[in-house]
Amino acid sequence: MDALNVNDVHKLYGDREAVKGVTFSVKEGEIFGLIGPNGAGKTTTLRMISTLLKISSGDIKVYGKDVRTEPNEVRRMISYLPEDAGAYKGLTGRQYLDFMATFFAKGEEKDKMIARGIEIADLGDRIDSKVDTYSKGMMRRLLIARAIMPNPRLAILDEVTSGLDVVNAYEIREIIRGIARSGVSIIISSHNMFEVELLCSRVAMINNGRIVLDGTPEDLKKRYDADNLEEVFVKAVAE
Repeated sequence: MDALNVNDVHKLYGDREAVKGVTFSVKEGEIFGLIGPNGAGKTTTLRMISTLLKISSGDIKVYGKDVRTEPNEVRRMISYLPEDAGAYKGLTGRQYLDFMATFFAKGEEKDKMIARGIEIADLGDRIDSKVDTYSKGMMRRLLIARAIMPNPRLAILDEVTSGLDVVNAYEIREIIRGIARSGVSIIISSHNMFEVELLCSRVAMINNGRIVLDGTPEDLKKRYDADNLEEVFVKAVAE
């Protein structure tokens, strides 16, 4: 069974159609990239997958569960990290993970979840520093830990390295690879096509609310005789 199936999905805001018949799938255990420029419909699509926005038409299924008719079952299997996510700045990193774990578990299971979050964040002694002293990279590590510590089957990460420097972006990509190796299926959105090429086994390119092409990075580069995915995207849109 695929981790995710998105089939002919549309999203309308009044007379404006933000997503126009998007179709793609994510295989179990893979890192899948949804890429395109800002305003292309990436975040809207992720929010529909996450049950935060209603679908205007079409179908989305997460491990066979329909987001419209079985939203609670879907929410138990997913974790969504939006680009603009934040944490409570008056808490330490450990306290924040402890607070968030209370929504998912109790007793020994909660303690295990917090320990998993601390391991994923890998902040060393800074896990006991207040969040308002964290750099942007440290904050992103903490938020990824929060998203993954409940052991979701599908993690949805929106512009996860946006605004990070080269070193922090590299470290976040390594964390994501480790999460995928643990068996979690991952879909990430990004406008940074070079990064997605490094990270994802398959990608779908979205522009103006439509999927313009999908496949593995290598196959797409061969198809368009391109050196990188950015060049592929430019050629595909031109067609």
